[in-house]
Amino acid sequence: MDDPLAAETLALSIARITQERHLVVVCVGTDRSTGDSLGPLIGTGLLKHLPPNITVYGCLDEPVHALNLENFVTKIKSKHQDSLVLAIDACLGKSENVGYISLKTGPLKPGTGVNKALPEIGDFHIIGVVNVGGMMEYFVLQNTRLSLVIRMSEIIIKGLLMSVRDVSVHRA
Repeated sequence: MDDPLAAETLALSIARITQERHLVVVCVGTDRSTGDSLGPLIGTGLLKHLPPNITVYGCLDEPVHALNLENFVTKIKSKHQDSLVLAIDACLGKSENVGYISLKTGPLKPGTGVNKALPEIGDFHIIGVVNVGGMMEYFVLQNTRLSLVIRMSEIIIKGLLMSVRDVSVHRA
């Protein structure tokens, strides 16, 4: 996240994956926990600048979280069958990885950091390591620095918007 070209690097990676397909972005998390608010912050930021070639689920006003995730998985599978699904979530990790943003292929497995069994979602996913995991995960998420989560969300939003606009330009 401290790399000055973090957003650009993320944008290029996303653009390579999405190519010319409609993109559905699912921002997982809740605003009730600072550490878990990464997804809703990103969703809210994306909705402010929404390009026509993406659909966003999960924002501060209407979060996608543990209690409604299964409904969203079902809705997305039926409504967006030909779309590429990108899931985004915060996670806990090792202290040396706090602040890292990773783009990975395959579905997101939300809740693993807090030992919850939730449905997987996405064709690929972005995770942001917001704090250290290992014990008392709920407490750690509640006491995560908001400034870190906001900075990560801004980088991810910028990267996503750059990648989608890049794809839109190539469609013309």
